[in-house]
This record gives sequence, structure tokens and C-alpha cells, in this order.
Amino acid sequence: MKLSARKILIGVVIIVVIAVFVLRGDQLVELAETVKQGSLVPLLVAVCTQLGKYFAQSFAYKYAFCAVEESVSAKDMLPVVFGTFFMNTIAPSLNLAGTTLVVDDARRRGIEPGKATSAALLMQLSVDSAFMCIMVLSFVALTFTVGLEPVWFALGLIVLFIVGCMAGLLVLGYKKPETLVKVLTPISRLINRVLVKFKRNPMKPWVESTVKGFSSAAGMMAKNPKTTAKVFGCSLIASCCELSAFCLVGVGFGVTSPQPLVCGYVVATLFAMVSITPQGVGVVEAAVTVAFTMFGSSAAAGIAIGLVYRCIVFWMPFLIGAVLINFTGTFQGKKAPKQELEGHDAAALEAAAEGVAQAAPAQAKEPDHA
Repeated sequence: MKLSARKILIGVVIIVVIAVFVLRGDQLVELAETVKQGSLVPLLVAVCTQLGKYFAQSFAYKYAFCAVEESVSAKDMLPVVFGTFFMNTIAPSLNLAGTTLVVDDARRRGIEPGKATSAALLMQLSVDSAFMCIMVLSFVALTFTVGLEPVWFALGLIVLFIVGCMAGLLVLGYKKPETLVKVLTPISRLINRVLVKFKRNPMKPWVESTVKGFSSAAGMMAKNPKTTAKVFGCSLIASCCELSAFCLVGVGFGVTSPQPLVCGYVVATLFAMVSITPQGVGVVEAAVTVAFTMFGSSAAAGIAIGLVYRCIVFWMPFLIGAVLINFTGTFQGKKAPKQELEGHDAAALEAAAEGVAQAAPAQAKEPDHA
């Protein structure tokens, strides 16, 4: 029986979920014991608040596609929101794995790849920009209180660099698309060399057509500033929901001072963004503990808050994503109504499935937290 790409991808999802449970299922047992030490009501409200983040992000995606003059519903984008988290967890790639899912799902809905890429880039830019606003305010508070650690400042610069690069791509695609073609062409050649080295078919030329659509979509966003602002607004609401969830977890374990709660959230998110482990697992818990002890809280409280918060922002969306990703266009095997899948796209999906299957056990193994 010939296996389809959809069946392969679903099989990969099942294998990854099993691998994560086998390798780090003990953390769920530890979570149950830790929750007993805190107040249950704030923790339950934290879970609901965190879920609010994902609903806000689904509306952000809706407006991101509206900005490039394409129509999608927030309901249809909710599986994509969780699916991108799942993909970025099992295949850490600076969010490129999740972005690929967004673009492919949109293309299967009949949306041009250039527009889909622009919408995905706008969404990621809004997410990072919203967090950057909270980060800057938090760093200012740290500077005038306990002081700003150099390592945190360095991580903050990385966030600024990422946001600057994404904004630069949008501006470059709008103002000078020919320059963007020159930038992407060497990348395209490098990808083809890697594919050939691993005995895969090289991708067909895509730079010119993608940049053309990308430039057009960037122009549409410039013509729709109000819609673009709505994307940022929804992402800011999403970040505030996550910040609220972190603060509620802190309150549940007896920490009520706003400074350690806000700064602890910033530190947790920073390390999750730049960590080499999937979603910063293991690293974030240690960083949160250090952050809380700097403000005079006990290490035990920091460990408990870090563990419970990470389970809310890691285990919950990971498990929901493992289910809802099967409702995206990519995993349902939908074909674009305007055009059939090109050969190199199918090959890319197959290669991605194989790569994820090989990397899943290694990526799922989480280092012990502090």
C-alpha cells in the first residue's frame, strides 16, 4: 500500500507525541505534586487566560490575511495557531517550521504564496513587536530598581535584531523587490545544493515569483494601515494574556509583587525565543528561578512557578496542537483550488516529514530543569 504524504505526517505527529511522553512524561507527575502546593483558583484562571492568547492570535492571523486582501476566518486559523506551536516545538528553526505550515495551509486555500508569506511575516513581526513593547517597559523598570543584567540586555538586543530584520524584509519587498531577489537567490542555490547532496530533487525556481507576490502583498499592507494595526493590537492582547497567565501562576504560589512577576515573564519569554532547546524547555525554568531570587523570592517559589507556567505554555498547546494540526489544510491533504501542488512542493513536504521523524526523539528530550 502506497503511503500518502498526509498519512506520513499524521504518523510523525503520533510518534512525536509518544516520544515526548516517554522522555518527559515524568514532568507531568511532578506538576501534579507541585500544583498541590499552590492556590488552585488562580492556576485555573491562568489556564483560561492562556487559552485567550491563542484565540487572540487566531484573530491576528485573520487580520494579517485581510491586510494582504485575502479572507480567512479566525475559526479556520485556530488549528493553524496551535499547529505552528507544535511544528516549532518538534522542529526548532527560529519559527520557520511554523511559518511553512501557515504558508502551505493558505496556499491550499487558494492564496498566493507571496501573499501568504507576507501575512505570516506580518503576524510574526506583530508577535515579536508586541512582546518587545512589554520587554522594553520591563527593562526600564529593572534599570531603576535592582539593575539590568548584561545577559538579559544582550537577549533583548537579539529580539530587537529579529524584529528589525522582519521589518526590513517588508520594507525591502515593497521599496526594492529587485534587491530582495538578489538576497534570496544565493539562499535558493544553497537549498538546492543541500537537496542534491541528500539525493533529493532540487526545487524549481521560486525566488522571482515569490518576491513578486511578496512585493505586491507588502504594498497592500501599506495601503491598509488600519488592518495592519489590528494585527498588532490582537498580538498585543495575546501577549498581555500570556503575561496575565504568568502573574496568576505567581499569585497562586504567594508572589504578589508586580516587578518580579512582570520581569519573570519577560525573562521566560526571552529564553524561550533564543534557547537551543524546543520552546526553551529546561532553560526557561532555570532562568525564571534566577529572576525570582534576584527580587528576594525563594528559589522554591521560583521553581514551582517556572514548572507550572511552562506546563501551561508548553504541554497544553503542544497536546492541543497535536490534535488540531490534523485539521489544517496541509494535514488534510487539500489541494489548492486554483492550482495543483507542484512537484517540488510535494517533495519538500515529504522531506520535511522525514526530517521531523528523524529529529523528533532528540528534540523531544528535555534537559532537567533547575
